Amino acid sequence: MKMKSCLAASLMFVFFTGVQLHAHAQQTAGGQESFEVIKTKAENGDADAQLNLGLYYAHDKGGAKDMTEAVKWYRKAAEQNNAKAQFELGFCYSDGQGVKKSPDEAVKWYRKSALQGNAFAQGSLGAMYFDGADVKRDYYEAFKWFRKAAEQGIDYAQLYLGCIYSKGMGATEKDDVQAAKWLTRAAKQGNSQAQGVLGECYLNGEGVAQDYIEAYKWFNLSAAHKDLQNTQGISAQERSSLIQLMTSAQIAEGQRRAAAFVPRKEIPGLSSDNSNPPETSMGSGTGFFITDDGYLISNYHVVKDAAKVRLVTSAGTIDAKVVQVDAANDLALLKTDGKFSPLPIAASRSAHLGGTVVTIGFPDPSLQGFSPKLAKGEIASLSGAGDDPRYFQISVPVQPGNSGGALVDEHGNVIGIVSAKLDASAALAASGQLPENVNYAVKSSLLLSFLESAPDVASKLKEPNTKDEKFEDVVKSAQDAAVLVLVY
Repeated sequence: MKMKSCLAASLMFVFFTGVQLHAHAQQTAGGQESFEVIKTKAENGDADAQLNLGLYYAHDKGGAKDMTEAVKWYRKAAEQNNAKAQFELGFCYSDGQGVKKSPDEAVKWYRKSALQGNAFAQGSLGAMYFDGADVKRDYYEAFKWFRKAAEQGIDYAQLYLGCIYSKGMGATEKDDVQAAKWLTRAAKQGNSQAQGVLGECYLNGEGVAQDYIEAYKWFNLSAAHKDLQNTQGISAQERSSLIQLMTSAQIAEGQRRAAAFVPRKEIPGLSSDNSNPPETSMGSGTGFFITDDGYLISNYHVVKDAAKVRLVTSAGTIDAKVVQVDAANDLALLKTDGKFSPLPIAASRSAHLGGTVVTIGFPDPSLQGFSPKLAKGEIASLSGAGDDPRYFQISVPVQPGNSGGALVDEHGNVIGIVSAKLDASAALAASGQLPENVNYAVKSSLLLSFLESAPDVASKLKEPNTKDEKFEDVVKSAQDAAVLVLVY
């Protein structure tokens, strides 16, 4: 059965231009500093503050959206050779935001940023040359910049690169093996277009051995992405055609593989303009300290099979080791050296239906950035999927990368560990409906039982808070304890 192959992906490239592409690189404004502090620093010539002030105006922080002001501050930082500001300024010229649209100026600033190693600028430059709508199409230049961005882990650049190899575009020779390699990297990060195209590769045996089960898996995952209707429709159609060639056992195995799939984001270092980025991690999650001498908790599935674990803390990136795990309850105890701010753990029986809970974590850091993100919600159920008593169901909006984060109650106590969300592809296959914000956290009572087997750790735990705390104090404590967990 021969189908459209990677040519189908060229019909999807429209999703990667303009705002859709820029969404991969939005940066967080200002860290924990106030607008007034950032503005003062910016006016005194601090390039990072100038960038952050531009981001404040661009992303409507405090109702202050003003793209003309954003461009003004981006330019000041860009002229000081700030790579991130150069990227933002290039995007403004590319999209005509706050300044008259100018492809030439966009290319100029993207190139300055890309030459400093900014992966998103490299990807944007590649997209402009590939698309050819505003600048002369040049597949050689497109390939060069996509390759640099793809090697840094940018999923849409990996998709483009895979399709360029598949078609042998420009001066690039057709190479199905290289195409499948880059499509696989993008697909494993959760890129739905790459998943659909990789499904075609397995279906037709292009660059990989023909495998209907793998083809079904990737079509199934791609079809579950309701945010990309074109991709969803194409993959669903190809999956339907493929089913005619498969046995019921093969279909069941394809469904099982799709349900078991967990996207793993590649993280190209701690900042896109870092001249000496660390080796690319194979995944990330969140952790939180439970003792002041460096013991912390995360999920077992975050550190499973890791050869090395590193923590991104406010003091820098440090090594950690896995001390012990509870695979059945998805818990892992880690240890690093230093002095830290731990969170107290309370028994989960103190939680009640509708109780307010928060988590601080690091969702999709290669997409959303490396600063901690707050998510707030309620206890939606006192049991998990299928009434599993080990879990809470929570309405807290979480994403890949939040796994292992502390679920904190209104007193500032840990009552759970963010662990999972209802699998979209499995829910779609079972019910025909996609779930909305159905997430789960392992109860803290299981964590306390787990820690009983490590008495040296259990004896150092903070006593749970019993007094009411201000919300901002709860958030501050959770933030101080939270770390980004990188696994290699």
